[in-house]
Amino acid sequence: MDRRPEGGRREDGRRLRPPRRAPRPAARRPRLDRRPGRRIGALFVDGWLVSLVAYGLISGGDQGAANLWTTPLCYAVTVLFLATTGTTIGKRLFGLRVVRLDGRRATIPQVLLRTLLLCLVIPAAVWDRDTRGLHDKAVGTVEVRI
Repeated sequence: MDRRPEGGRREDGRRLRPPRRAPRPAARRPRLDRRPGRRIGALFVDGWLVSLVAYGLISGGDQGAANLWTTPLCYAVTVLFLATTGTTIGKRLFGLRVVRLDGRRATIPQVLLRTLLLCLVIPAAVWDRDTRGLHDKAVGTVEVRI
């Protein structure tokens, strides 16, 4: 009597399985930075460097003109660095990088909107349980440790 296996079982009762493959190496998951101290420190370093450039190079030592140039210059420098390297000078010093939720580099529209929201300050001042700011949640990015 010739019977075919039913329910995916062989005649000897063992289940049919696909051939074994070598296990894939585990993908390196980015480590989420849950402490805000590094991020705040990186923000202060970036702000200080931009203020120094605005005061010394752009405004020629005029305090009022330097204050006007600081925020637009900070926006431009942050977008330039995040779009090209994923990190700014301050973030690099503190070992941080901005990536998408899947671990890949943030896209240019994400970087533009994230930095604009960061310049508004309020989204950055509101965090969730994982200390992700609203500016990161709005564009689908996260700051991770390098």
